[in-house]
Amino acid sequence: MIRVLLVDDQPLIRSGFRALLDLEDDIEVVAEAADGKEGLALAKEHLPDIALIDIQMPVVDGIEATRRIAADPALAGVHVVILTNYGLDEYVFNALRAGAAGFLVKDILPEDFLHAVRVAARGDALLAPTITRKLIDRFVTQPFNTVTGTGLEGLTSREREAVVLVAQGLSNDEIAGRMVISPLTAKTHINRSMAKLHARDRAQLVVLAYESGLAAPRNS
Repeated sequence: MIRVLLVDDQPLIRSGFRALLDLEDDIEVVAEAADGKEGLALAKEHLPDIALIDIQMPVVDGIEATRRIAADPALAGVHVVILTNYGLDEYVFNALRAGAAGFLVKDILPEDFLHAVRVAARGDALLAPTITRKLIDRFVTQPFNTVTGTGLEGLTSREREAVVLVAQGLSNDEIAGRMVISPLTAKTHINRSMAKLHARDRAQLVVLAYESGLAAPRNS
C-alpha cells in the first residue's frame, strides 16, 4: 500500500486528488494539510511514502517544507513531489535543489498522475530526460557556485561516468548503451553514487553533479 500525504492550501485541489487516489486499491491517503507547517507535523506522525506538496502555501511554503523533510533522518523514506501550476519555474528549480524527487503540474491527466505517484513510491525521481535537460539549460544560463566536500572522491571511475551521463539527461537504458553495460548494472552504479553522495534521488544527483563541477553544461 502506497501511503500519501496531501499538502495544499486549496481544499478543492486536495479533494480532487484525494478522490482520484481513493479509487486505487494500492494507494491510501493518510492525511491532508493546508500549509507546510501542518504538513511537516503530519509527515512525522504518519511517515507517508509520498508527500504531495504545493509549492506556494502560507506559513511554511513548499520549498521550505521540502528542505526540512530532506534534512530530517526520520523522514528519509518520505519522497516529496512538488505540485505546481506553472511547470519548471524558479520555485520548482529551488525545490528540486532542496531535495524534492520531482514535480507535477496540477493540470496533469489522471492516469499520468497515478503513474507518477507509483513511480515516486518506488524511489525513482520524477524527472524525464526532457525535464533533466531543462535543468541543464538552467545551469547554462544561471550557473551556481561550485561546492566542495560532496564526497566525489569516494566514487569509482565508472560511477563518475554514470553520474555525468545522468546529468546529461540520459535514461538508464541510454546510460547502459553508452557505457556498454546492462541496464541493471547502470542502475547499480547510479544507486551507489546516490548513496555515496547522500543524494535522496536522481533529481538531487543531477544538481550535485553540476554544483560539484563533475558535470559541466555542454554549451558553457
